[in-house]
Amino acid sequence: MPSLLYKSLTDYNYPLFSTQFLNVSDASPPSSPPPNRNLSCRITSQSMSCSSETPLPTLRTVTIPYYELKDKDADLSLKIEEGFGPNGPGILSITDVPEFPSLRRNLLCLSSRLAALPEDVKKELEDPQSRYNFGWSHGKEQLESGKPDLLKGSFYANPLIDVPTNDTYLIQRFPSYCGANIWPLAALPELEVAFKALGKLIFDVGLMVAYHCDQYVSRGMKMQKDEGLEEILLRSRCHKGRLLYYFPAQLSNHEENGDSMSSWCGWHTDHGSLTGLTCAMFKRNDVEISCPDSAAGLYIRTRSGEIVKATFGENEIAYQIGETTEILSQGYLCATPHGVRAPKGKEASVVDRSTFALFMQPDWYVNRRWDEKLNFLFNCRDEKLKFSEDVYIHKEVFNAEVLLFQLIPSNDSLTFGEYSEMLLDKYYHKKT
Repeated sequence: MPSLLYKSLTDYNYPLFSTQFLNVSDASPPSSPPPNRNLSCRITSQSMSCSSETPLPTLRTVTIPYYELKDKDADLSLKIEEGFGPNGPGILSITDVPEFPSLRRNLLCLSSRLAALPEDVKKELEDPQSRYNFGWSHGKEQLESGKPDLLKGSFYANPLIDVPTNDTYLIQRFPSYCGANIWPLAALPELEVAFKALGKLIFDVGLMVAYHCDQYVSRGMKMQKDEGLEEILLRSRCHKGRLLYYFPAQLSNHEENGDSMSSWCGWHTDHGSLTGLTCAMFKRNDVEISCPDSAAGLYIRTRSGEIVKATFGENEIAYQIGETTEILSQGYLCATPHGVRAPKGKEASVVDRSTFALFMQPDWYVNRRWDEKLNFLFNCRDEKLKFSEDVYIHKEVFNAEVLLFQLIPSNDSLTFGEYSEMLLDKYYHKKT
């Protein structure tokens, strides 16, 4: 397949964001993705309680009913464009998915029980070799400030495959993907069942989303049968679920972060293909409550540069585009930077938060390399996406912006697994 020049459609030149895409050369641009005219009508100003008297814009995600999504003959291109297109927010949600409400509740209610297990039990669930990307993780990831993240605990597992490979070399080379799941079989046996059930459902629905994304993209660019997002996700053994538990704060003002819109999760762009996520569950003293601060939640920087709070229903599955899909689709599907803002104020004291995300991504042997001119090539089987020499990909920083190509020797070749390992170096201690 001939090389396809990807042209970024916007310049994320904004100090809040640690992930940026800068425009590539105008030479030989692909056919321009169609404009999106629908985003502005879904952005509204809403007064946020507790933490701000200034009205902040909110954006209700584009919604697709499950019965429409599962119909392969349905034309969902307008909704895909509105949610994921060049001027979209990079997110949409699926409504009325059978069994989702109960599966969501079953898993999220277990997060506090997991976090409350004895320290020696949780220690047995840790996997330093994978940089804590399997099993339990608390205080291992770094915040934007460079300090350890003690606000939340995470449990990672592949909900589809317990042992993705038995190849010793691969396990050592790509431990964050090729390692085996670690389950608290004695201490909390129901976690495995609930985690796999919800993860599998989100994956299956994600494949339906991917199918309709492929139908939309195929209208603007030539695609072989096995080149689409759906096939990439079906072939992959790299999918990773993350159950998150945000510990209750005695003092909920989070003075260190001030009014930061990323006080619970720093600004970033997902580097995989497609992320499925649930609406958060809040509890005070084990009693479920509504979010105590309407300014808290998921924030997105839109393609026009506006920062908005994205909202979707408790019984909806939201999906966000990752940068790999943006590259492979030539910008017809677009990822956006996002972060999570913690609740503030008196009412937010001793409130915990639970949520779940499934990161759907290519297999670890999808190839990335830089040539002698620092051109960026993304290889997936026979397809290649080529960037001109001034492109900056995935600037991951805490106190200063660092170009990814500064970390990669010229003429080097990277698989998706290697690329992901390098990104993990930004958040965890490097492997020795």
